[in-house]
Amino acid sequence: MKEIDLKIAVVGLGRAFTLMLPTFLADERVKLVGAYDPRRKATDQFRKDFEAVIYDDVESLCSDDTVEVVYIASPHQFHAEHVKIAARAGKSILVEKPLAISLDECSEIVDTVSENNVVLIVGHSHSFDGPVLQAAKLLHSGELGTSCMLNALNYTDFLYRLRRPEELDTGKGGGVVYSQAAHQVDIARLLMGGEVSTVRACIGNWDSERSADGAYSALLTFKNGGFASLTYSGYAHYDSDELLENVSEMGFMKDQWVFGVSRKRLQAVSTEGEASMKAENTYGGDHYRSALKGHAPYHQHFGQFIVSAQRADLRLTPKGVWVYGDNKRFIETPGNTIPRVEVIDELWGAVRGGVTPLHDAMWSRATMEVCIAIIESARTGKEIPMRFQVAPNLGTTSH
Repeated sequence: MKEIDLKIAVVGLGRAFTLMLPTFLADERVKLVGAYDPRRKATDQFRKDFEAVIYDDVESLCSDDTVEVVYIASPHQFHAEHVKIAARAGKSILVEKPLAISLDECSEIVDTVSENNVVLIVGHSHSFDGPVLQAAKLLHSGELGTSCMLNALNYTDFLYRLRRPEELDTGKGGGVVYSQAAHQVDIARLLMGGEVSTVRACIGNWDSERSADGAYSALLTFKNGGFASLTYSGYAHYDSDELLENVSEMGFMKDQWVFGVSRKRLQAVSTEGEASMKAENTYGGDHYRSALKGHAPYHQHFGQFIVSAQRADLRLTPKGVWVYGDNKRFIETPGNTIPRVEVIDELWGAVRGGVTPLHDAMWSRATMEVCIAIIESARTGKEIPMRFQVAPNLGTTSH
């Protein structure tokens, strides 16, 4: 490793970390140097795998001068606290979505990052995916005119994957809005100019034994006059990957005839044992297996996205972007041997190159403002106006 590699310490060694781990292992620009997690099995595994430092708490991790970047992958309800500790220690920060679970916490993060003049990037959200970024650049070039309408839908098994209790408690950042709308809204904002004006939404909560919000449908209006319809269901019945040639969210082919696996597995687990089983299946656990096996042949994705601009419609796929204008053409998105390399590209550019990142604190607060408005609109039956929206930065502005 060269001395200029980004030295990253990890807060939280759960599922989010396991999904980013193949990226950290494959990208020579980064080096994992330390970690904190309350699970002893996880930290023992990390020490063995990386010959790295294990810290007793987040404060000691952030006070270590050898740590340059803090990757915060702790449960959602701790993001705000952990980001502020890292920012006040002067560290660059990569934090998993969602930025935080309240608008006040998001604003506190925006202020703290600004006051301490540190880099913050929120990821991974699927707005980092190659075909999404390619479509965004095409739309923002002006070649196709203004983005007018967007339709997105995703049907998954999200609610029936193994969960800790707080992951089924919307008040603690559980359910599909905080975890999944954060992806869908981020993509929609990027493709539609970023600045949402109003949000109206409904939420589905249809299983008393899985009490978190499990589905939503939202209508967003935008400052540029456009609008977007977003639908998501995590109830593990229909799988909308069928609309994407049976390519999974992680970019692998899946067997369309294998059905109901998540629900069947959950039926064999007691409520009390579910959290323990999840822990044993994640990093350091007795049954842990890498989330990504080998190189994915396709780009990662987050369901169906169709965008209507003034002069063409765009349909995003795990291979690239279909453009339906006067003629029909396909723009292939070049593949990457490193999964989620776009996250490291943005982190490297910000920390080493002084480039203002797209997925910074203000951008991510705007995404969470929309997500929180989905919950508020569903609760009150009202249309919710936005206050903190920003346009996307797709250039190379130095900070």
